[in-house]
Amino acid sequence: MSTTDLTGQKGLKTGALGLVSSVVVGMASTAPAYSLAAALGFIVLGGETLVGFQAPGIILLAFVPMFFISVAYKELNRVEPDCGTVFTWAARAFGTRTGWMGGWALIAADIIVMANLAQIAGSYSFTFVGEVFNNPEIGAISGDVFWSTFAGLIWIFLMTWIAYRGVEISAKLQYWLLAIEVIILIAFASVALFRVFSGNGIAESSIPELSWFNPFTLPFETAIAPAVLTALFIYWGWDTAVAINEETSNPEKTPGNAAVISTLLLVVTYLLVTVGAVAFAGVGETGIGLGNPDNAGDIFAAVGPTLFGDSILGHIMMLLLAASILTSAAASTQTTILPTARGALSMAAYKALPSHFTKMHPKFLTPTWATWGMGIISAAFYLIFTLVSPDLLVALIGALGLLIAVYYGLTGFAATWFFRKTLFMSTRNFFMRGLIPFLGGTTMAIVFVYGLQQFLLPDWLVDANGNNVTIFGAGAVGVVGLMSIALGAFLMIWWNVVNSEYFKGKTLEKRAHTAD
Repeated sequence: MSTTDLTGQKGLKTGALGLVSSVVVGMASTAPAYSLAAALGFIVLGGETLVGFQAPGIILLAFVPMFFISVAYKELNRVEPDCGTVFTWAARAFGTRTGWMGGWALIAADIIVMANLAQIAGSYSFTFVGEVFNNPEIGAISGDVFWSTFAGLIWIFLMTWIAYRGVEISAKLQYWLLAIEVIILIAFASVALFRVFSGNGIAESSIPELSWFNPFTLPFETAIAPAVLTALFIYWGWDTAVAINEETSNPEKTPGNAAVISTLLLVVTYLLVTVGAVAFAGVGETGIGLGNPDNAGDIFAAVGPTLFGDSILGHIMMLLLAASILTSAAASTQTTILPTARGALSMAAYKALPSHFTKMHPKFLTPTWATWGMGIISAAFYLIFTLVSPDLLVALIGALGLLIAVYYGLTGFAATWFFRKTLFMSTRNFFMRGLIPFLGGTTMAIVFVYGLQQFLLPDWLVDANGNNVTIFGAGAVGVVGLMSIALGAFLMIWWNVVNSEYFKGKTLEKRAHTAD
């Protein structure tokens, strides 16, 4: 069989991945170890009111809209397994301009998160090497902006090259990287819970209670809303499993099933680690307590030494924790390139982007311009923001949340509108294609409005010196988010002037809304 016999309509390799590979890619894209290390402390802190022991409840609450959106992805993918995902689906439902902005939100979110992932991968490279050789001087380099940035750029190049070499190689690498993450996370949670239940915890340790899973005893505006905004970030990324739909076996079913399974496995993993960490370390505002703002940046580094002790085994476990965060960031760097490149490929195939982005490698069957282009743009974006101010990299996390809310919410609404003529033909259609996607989209819309309002406050982000991080006098987080959306609108208008074929609907034919 020739190579061309294996290619789909856009030139991608068909049937390359199965259900397990798709689930692995979907989970790896969320970077579970890195996400928990960077976000769990902020979830416990909440906003003006401490979330504390109710952190597991916040994890559950944030899972609900993510699960709803994964259902929307599953249903839309059944009738149109296009690697452009939200770009294609929103264009079918609401028109070409809405589709273009949906595609842009996805690409912009992926480029933005690459800066954060590269920073973590670069920094933890030195932390890991320092742990291996028991050399604090090497570990201290992780805090050096120049060297951590240099290492981060190397990681972007390396992972772009792997993505360029083929989706099968990418998936095989993810098996190992994700396995390291999950095993170490389970080990962390297991040791924490064993010490708590066996009475060998610390003074702040507590036996888990069912009340921890009920967040509704907390005030909404000052605790639940900001904590859920943070928690949504740790789930983001599973949609990569759908972005590779044209390269999977049974593309109408496998990617959608993988997306739903990924979210279910993630919530189980996150709950286990959250309960273990909260139970062992407590939520106090001093020491290793998760309510201590000094621990919020990396709860594993704060809790790990006390949990595992100063023995040889303890040092090995801390080494493995550092390895898990490093591999988590590296794995997510690589899997983030996959949906970005394929989104650009799909947009170019419908003439919503320059035709160069449709170029495919004849042997690897991967988009060449789209893959390397996204890698180079991500590296440039990372470098520019680091040069302006490393504090702005923190602002990107919130801005990223706004973009996630845009394209996830748009997908939810697109599903309900796309299937509107068949919603009342069966109970399944009403819930799976109507109500559930609509509730997911509505939740994301609320998250966007509330998040933007908070992120624009001048004192939302404060640097290490206690100064407000602002742009034009407003909170940097909100401004960066708005600027990224405005840039997309500008590029859309510019492309409409240069090449209006896509916007006239000549390349994206209308589909009937009667798909079963």
